[in-house]
Amino acid sequence: MGFFIPVLVFAAIVIIGSAVRVLKEYERGVIFRLGRVIGVKGPGIILLWPMIDRMVKVSLRTVVLDVPAQDVITRDNVSIKVNAVIYFRVLEPRGAIVEVEDYLYATSQLAQTTLRSVCGQGEIDELLSAREKINRELQEILDRHTEPWGIKVSAVELKQIDLPTEMQRAMARQAEAERERRAKVIAAEGEYQAAEKLTMAAKTLGAEPSAIQLRYLQTLVEVSAGNTTTILFPVPIDLLKAFLDRKEAP
Repeated sequence: MGFFIPVLVFAAIVIIGSAVRVLKEYERGVIFRLGRVIGVKGPGIILLWPMIDRMVKVSLRTVVLDVPAQDVITRDNVSIKVNAVIYFRVLEPRGAIVEVEDYLYATSQLAQTTLRSVCGQGEIDELLSAREKINRELQEILDRHTEPWGIKVSAVELKQIDLPTEMQRAMARQAEAERERRAKVIAAEGEYQAAEKLTMAAKTLGAEPSAIQLRYLQTLVEVSAGNTTTILFPVPIDLLKAFLDRKEAP
């Protein structure tokens, strides 16, 4: 009798331990009774029938899934490697357990095939310049396919696009040529604007003879400034005017 009581106590502790479960705030438990789903419970203390009920825990927190680099051939026949990251969470624990065997693995495989398919339909320039559009398209496709599993894909982001070395060199040359073109255009626009300003200044000076003399004096001041050995002999413009008028006369 003395040996039987400790055995009963130990058995009771084991039964109570297997019957009581504690779920955190972000966890839910899908309860199976004799193989049939009877409901989703949690968070808090959950009571199960020993040897009859079985519980599968599901986390409702957002999962960050890293998609491995995929070999992709774009529409313009460029071979690249693309990887991405997916943010999703379980909204319906029952669907995530019953409708798919392993929702993490299934979502990862679906993301890899979708990434190759979507990136293979675009050209390399589109992949590099329109990432937001591609991210949105990937998110919509994945969310549509994972909805029956009770999973919500909130975002998809392309992390890195690895280009071949030859393509990187070609794009570097193209970027350099584009920068040179812009520099030449800016220089030409500057020359054009300077020519316009000089034309306006010449017209103003031609209309006001006194302005020419003031400009002449200002030029003398600028030339004589600083340490210089230049010797200037100012000659009044009125003395040269007679010779200029005689030269212009027929």
